[in-house]
Amino acid sequence: MAAAEKIIEKGLKAALDLAATRAWSDIPLADIAAKAKLSLSDFHGVASREDLVEALDAHFDKAMSAEGVPDETSARERLFDVIMLRFEAMEPQRDGILEITKFRETSLYHLSRLPNHRHASAAWALASAGLDNDSGAPASLKRIAIALVIAQAERAWRKETSGDFALTMAALDKGLRRAEERLGQFRKFTGRRTAAGKTEEPAS
Repeated sequence: MAAAEKIIEKGLKAALDLAATRAWSDIPLADIAAKAKLSLSDFHGVASREDLVEALDAHFDKAMSAEGVPDETSARERLFDVIMLRFEAMEPQRDGILEITKFRETSLYHLSRLPNHRHASAAWALASAGLDNDSGAPASLKRIAIALVIAQAERAWRKETSGDFALTMAALDKGLRRAEERLGQFRKFTGRRTAAGKTEEPAS
């Protein structure tokens, strides 16, 4: 990992720890650096508070590929498994994530960037499930569908109180089934087929 990436990763982890106990708007970069056991100068030209907020989604996206591509034959099951890895990685930092997310939703800059982050999360989910190709539907269309699914599941995750992911899993399953149905309709409309001449299995 490059030095800059290490600083951002350490800074984000420290920021999440601090945000679990304090309002994000009250946390200066100097406190984040101290919590990360880095000097403030380490962040110069590398990351600001805003950059750490922007790094939030990508940091947890990496968890989706931590266990390799799942073996299940169902595309929906594979996506369910890899996306749940993301939420499982988020859970220990729940309080900090919720605080930073609350701040992000009041910032026009971060709100304008959120669709890009959702798109990137969806792209990595598809890659982690071995579905980042144009089989069944264009990869660009699949990314749009899965970005919406992840956003809906995250809203459910924020409401969890028991730690059993019941709301998250229900929302994720519902979203993936709906995306599967819509992409199935796309295939029916366009007549996309496999090389063997059969209609392809829904890739969501």
